[in-house]
Amino acid sequence: MNLIETFQNLVAQVPELVQPLIVALAGAVPFVEGEGAVSIGIIGGIAPVVAAIAAMVGNFLCVMVLVLASSGARAAVVNRSRAKQVALAGGGTGTETEPAPDAGRGSARRDKFQRAFERYGVPGVSLLGPLLLPTQFTATMLAASGIGKGRILFWQALAIIGWTTIVAFIVGSAVYAIS
Repeated sequence: MNLIETFQNLVAQVPELVQPLIVALAGAVPFVEGEGAVSIGIIGGIAPVVAAIAAMVGNFLCVMVLVLASSGARAAVVNRSRAKQVALAGGGTGTETEPAPDAGRGSARRDKFQRAFERYGVPGVSLLGPLLLPTQFTATMLAASGIGKGRILFWQALAIIGWTTIVAFIVGSAVYAIS
């Protein structure tokens, strides 16, 4: 059984009041996100508007936590690097190490992100990002590259709302047509 089926079964088994929470939880999972979560909710019998709102909230909360954590980590690294440079300039003895070369899938994702970022900027990467990478990865990489938290969250929110609404409309229409 895969993750999508697990969430669908869980939605079917819990009381109606808890179902939107399961959809929100699914929205927080990379590769499921708001688009997959709204589909899970609608197919599970939740009203399309309720499923869409729950999916958007779950996806956005996850993205927000990751952006805040990534921005904080970046600030800590930059501040430590600056302090190290000041110590070295003042005659301190620091040991410099070469960063390890990137390898594997992480490097390929980073390269894909970098090409898209250079071409489309923050709005384009945020709005078109779900076609290439999960919003969680895109938002984290934007924060790690020094983009402001507010700007990232604004564009990610627009992307999450837009894509989830489109999928909710399509899946909701299909379910309505079948029933």
